[in-house]
Amino acid sequence: MLAEASAAQDAGTFTPSLSPDQQRDMAEKITAFLSQYRHLSDTYRIEFFTEDLWHTLPSSWQAALQDLSCPQVADLLLDVKHGDRSYPTAWPLSLLAFRATAHALAFPRECRRERGGRAGSVKPEERQKNQSQRSLLDHIFKKHVKPKKQYEIDQLGTLVKQLCDLTDCSRVVDVGSGQGHLTRFLSFGLGLTVTAIEADGALVAMASRFDEQLLLALAKQKKNVLSQLPAPQSPPRHVAGWVNPKESWELFIKQLSTAECFSEDPPTPCGPGKKRLRESEPHQGRSHDSTDSQDSELQPIQNESGDQSGPGTCCPGTQPVCQEELGPEEDSLPDHPDFILTGLHACGDLSATLLRLFVSCPYVRGITSVACCYMKITTEENPDHPGLVEPPTPPTLGRESGPSELGYPMSSWVRGLSGHQLSYQAREGACHATEDYVLRLREEGELLRMHCYRAMLETFIRDKRPDLRRAGIQTIKKAHLLPFTEYAQLGLARVSLPPELPLDPERVETMLRQQGRVVVYSSLALLLAPVVETLVLLDRIIYLQENGVDSQLVALFHPNFSPRNLVLVALKHRE
Repeated sequence: MLAEASAAQDAGTFTPSLSPDQQRDMAEKITAFLSQYRHLSDTYRIEFFTEDLWHTLPSSWQAALQDLSCPQVADLLLDVKHGDRSYPTAWPLSLLAFRATAHALAFPRECRRERGGRAGSVKPEERQKNQSQRSLLDHIFKKHVKPKKQYEIDQLGTLVKQLCDLTDCSRVVDVGSGQGHLTRFLSFGLGLTVTAIEADGALVAMASRFDEQLLLALAKQKKNVLSQLPAPQSPPRHVAGWVNPKESWELFIKQLSTAECFSEDPPTPCGPGKKRLRESEPHQGRSHDSTDSQDSELQPIQNESGDQSGPGTCCPGTQPVCQEELGPEEDSLPDHPDFILTGLHACGDLSATLLRLFVSCPYVRGITSVACCYMKITTEENPDHPGLVEPPTPPTLGRESGPSELGYPMSSWVRGLSGHQLSYQAREGACHATEDYVLRLREEGELLRMHCYRAMLETFIRDKRPDLRRAGIQTIKKAHLLPFTEYAQLGLARVSLPPELPLDPERVETMLRQQGRVVVYSSLALLLAPVVETLVLLDRIIYLQENGVDSQLVALFHPNFSPRNLVLVALKHRE
């Protein structure tokens, strides 16, 4: 079935399929490679001077790299497609091997085709004016949606619809739905029945409001425009709830079923007076081998607004349905139709949680998972990451079951490999935009002066406050146009140090002359970022394989537009 999806998908490039043995072999090679270069992946660029990072490189590397220009760094180190390499000096074999191995052990990220032409031929901001852009998005789905998001929901929505067609399943669960942009496109644009789950109650209220606005816009459209839209089976349902990684799939289904027990008239808010149970919906081709799926670009593990409604609410004003309200007959698992699970840039552990739901839940038929924020996933070394604080505990539908699951590693194979550990720094680096950095090296090298400025400022901060390490300093606008002394005054004030702190002019000048070295070192570390991301995704592919499910990666988005552009796609076969 995945082969059918590969043939059907025309918006991205499917990575070459790897056999289970090849998957394990690749994971073993990556862990060995990353273990050898932890001194690069586990460092912070702002500590370039305080930790003397340049001299941690082999002396032969220093000699070969120290005089490179920014465009040369892009061509000779980072750009895997750059074929005509003319080295200003002879490079040591160890450096050539490092670069070649880093490129070879990373999943391909190039999106070769895009609907209407070559990927990358149309920038997201140009899609609003380009007539080849999907007309439905131009008419009604672009309001409140930035061009980048228009591009993403168009591409991912089309892929989800293809999975629905392949599985004869018209229902989708979008997890981490945020303001509901993908949800609306799937429902009103593609005619699918969608349940959206979002942890932030304020975003749920906003999504419902945007649904109402879209319905009003539809009512004003000309008939020839309305005729292009498939009639949705029902309006999208929005659920304010947190997908708990400790909960069983049965409780997740109860959460969905409870949400679908409310008024048939969303997006109008339904208060306690409208709440009612309805008869279970008939199964739509469900077999007990089907599965459930997820979606979203949300970060449901984090509650940014603090406005939290409990699971099982269809709008923020509705009280959660508890087990007592359902009655004793609801102690057994409610009947539920099959669905596709989708996640657009699901943050931290949410992607791993959705994959586990996909594997364990018999109602999920397929999944599309677009991950992000790898630094927020829990690991063996840091199982209680501070960025993954659970929201206030709402009334529950039942008892939690099962141990807390880690975001990495998920597979038994990777967990058993020596050196498989990934530090916070390595995972944070894997979230950087390599392709964007290449463009900046070639076209906006002067902007990268900021790397050197921030590393220099770190030395002066620690001179005064040795205990203040890697303090957060918000972006200083157009800082690359400022002399360092002025930048330092602004930065020192932001960490509550006196702006007039004296700076040794000779020391400042010595560090400024090393601006090129800071860029080179940053690029060496960035070269490892796609390898780290590949290991995280490969671990998830192997986890699915260990549970009897084949999967595929799709380079669905152009990486210059969406750095986290790899989509993990999996389907379950009927028996």
